Amino acid sequence: MAIDRTPVLKRCRQLGIDPVVMGINKESKREPRRRRRQESEYGAQLREKQKAKFIYGVLEKQFRGYYDKALKVEGITGDNLMSILESRLDNVVFRLGFARTRKEARQTVRHGHIEVNGHRVDIPSYQVKAGDVVSVAPKYKDLLPIKEALIRTEHMAVPSWLEVDIEKLRGTVLQLPTRDQIDLDIDAQLIVELYSK
Repeated sequence: MAIDRTPVLKRCRQLGIDPVVMGINKESKREPRRRRRQESEYGAQLREKQKAKFIYGVLEKQFRGYYDKALKVEGITGDNLMSILESRLDNVVFRLGFARTRKEARQTVRHGHIEVNGHRVDIPSYQVKAGDVVSVAPKYKDLLPIKEALIRTEHMAVPSWLEVDIEKLRGTVLQLPTRDQIDLDIDAQLIVELYSK
């Protein structure tokens, strides 16, 4: 399995992403490099794709599959793509505040600590649906990483398409997210243009 081992802050700086988006409250002390050349149209499209892949922790083959799936769904392809990425189980766990970062959420899911509708799911790319109940499995509710995540993320706002019950460590997917409910600075239209060449 391929793993991106690039330091998160370095990659954030390269792509122009605020580290808070990744769940990291650090700031780099380095000055951003000034670009000498104007970025080409292709360069801008590639940067948006890399940004989306990095934020959601998805590699090229899987990302291309999401794009193909978004093409088949009725509506604007870019908005469909963002909705599909946002409704991944690891992202939902992060958005509910059960993990500090998406990488930690992915690991929490892989280790079988998360249930969907009362059934254990250990696939981070599992697509949640409207009405699904995502919860921490009963025997893992006292795990230290989950408690630490809840303390660190209590000031974070849960998106309007999700509802969380902190006491029961449970969240409900009220609806699938629309593009205006996703607070990430990604121009999905550029990604669509890149793939449609």
